[in-house]
Amino acid sequence: GINAEYGVSTQSTGVREKLDSLTPALDDYKRVLELDRRNGPSLEAIRRLPPLIEAQQEKMKQECMEKLQDLGNLVLKPFGLSTNNFKMVQNPETGGYNIQFQQNQ
Repeated sequence: GINAEYGVSTQSTGVREKLDSLTPALDDYKRVLELDRRNGPSLEAIRRLPPLIEAQQEKMKQECMEKLQDLGNLVLKPFGLSTNNFKMVQNPETGGYNIQFQQNQ
């Protein structure tokens, strides 16, 4: 029934949020609102979580780029190069990146 689903959803939202599983928590809060449009904690979470999710994703992206740069430096070092020899420039029209080589000076 609705009450059982609602109870499970409200329990899982808090657990997921505490575990930094913010996107699944947000999905759970949305599910709770489907069952009860006036649920205060869910309404508050739907306003609060999106910027936190975006910040979490940005942090993960930055960590991934740092790890890729470390790996790139490991591979390029025997050739006297580093990732600093390559400049990534974002194309504002497509959002893609172009890579430019810069010789050491």
